[in-house]
Amino acid sequence: MIVEKIEFDDVFAANCYFYVDEKTKEGFIIDPSAHADKLLQIIKTNHWDIQKILLTHSHIDHIGAALELAKALNIKIFGYKNAQLYLSNLSLKMHLTNREVLKNMQYLNDTDEIYLKKDNSPRLKVIATPGHTLDSVVYYDPKEAIAFSGDTIFASSIGRTDLEGSGGNHEQLIENITQKILTLNDNTILYPGHGPSTTVAQEKKWFDI
Repeated sequence: MIVEKIEFDDVFAANCYFYVDEKTKEGFIIDPSAHADKLLQIIKTNHWDIQKILLTHSHIDHIGAALELAKALNIKIFGYKNAQLYLSNLSLKMHLTNREVLKNMQYLNDTDEIYLKKDNSPRLKVIATPGHTLDSVVYYDPKEAIAFSGDTIFASSIGRTDLEGSGGNHEQLIENITQKILTLNDNTILYPGHGPSTTVAQEKKWFDI
């Protein structure tokens, strides 16, 4: 698999990832933060067949280009089902996300498996990890030992839980990290929403596990 990290720091200093099968050129884009035009040019240049937009959570710095990409590529946006609570719960702050993205999102459940069209085997597994936000998830590829962790866990750090209106919960975040992420194979590479990649083994040392 090809994992290509794209970071545009002039709008949002967040990581966007392409996850692409190098043989079929089919793949997904994860957390398209901004600059849909540049992302589309990357797709065109590489002749990639991007089939889904996957969101690790619905904070605005991870979804800024989602609607434009979905329209240009005629594909759907996917995120964890708890994202719909932003639309129904008035205590959750809409300025941290985008109502139109949420309204056009296809909702995923914990443990769902995500497939590519030409391959009948699952590629990514959904691991629900609420804590940074109420709709945080990790996308995990057990075969390749890689996981896209969004803002749940970073290299020697964890996501914030104090952003008002995001449904953050520190205890829940720690529980999900220790029970769902740090129990993956030690060699699993974690691709976070900000900063450099890390591994489960490295983060277990940081957590003193």
